[in-house]
Amino acid sequence: MQILNTSKMIQKIKRISIEILERNLGEEEIYFLGINNSGYALANILAKDLSELNINTLKTHVVRIKVNASHPTSDEILLENVELSHLENKNIILVDDVANTGRTLFYAFAPLMNIIPKKLEVAVMVDREHKLFPVKVNYVGLSLATTLMENIQVDLSDVSTMNAILV
Repeated sequence: MQILNTSKMIQKIKRISIEILERNLGEEEIYFLGINNSGYALANILAKDLSELNINTLKTHVVRIKVNASHPTSDEILLENVELSHLENKNIILVDDVANTGRTLFYAFAPLMNIIPKKLEVAVMVDREHKLFPVKVNYVGLSLATTLMENIQVDLSDVSTMNAILV
C-alpha cells in the first residue's frame, strides 16, 4: 500500500527543508550525514532543496555514513570523504529514510561521540514510532503508527518517481 506518492514526498521534503532553514537562521554551514544508501539519497535531496530555498549564505555538505543496519557492532561505522575532526563545532543533521526502532540511528551517533558538534539533529522521511533506543527525530516527513510486522520501503532512487510503501 502506497503511503506517500511522488508529489507528497516532494511536499514533505520541501516542508522539512523549510524547517531546517528556519531552525538554522544565522548559521554558516550544515553537514548532512546520510545513513547508507537511502539516507544518503535523502540527505542529497534535502541539501539541494535547501540550497534552492536559501536566501542567505548557508553552506551545505553531504556525507555518507555507513552503518551495518543488521549487525551495527560487527563492522566499523565509517564516514566517507570527511575527517571526523572537520565536524567539530558544526551543525550536523543525521538523515535516514525510515526510523523504525531507532537502532541504526543510535549506532550512527557512535563516531560523533568523539567530537563536540555545535548541534546534532535527526531527519527522516518516515518515523514509525516504535523506538526501542533513545533517539529523538527533529525533522520528519510522516509519522506513522504501524505494527512491528509491517515494513516501510522508501524509494529515493529517482526524484521523479520517489515514493513510500507499507508492506
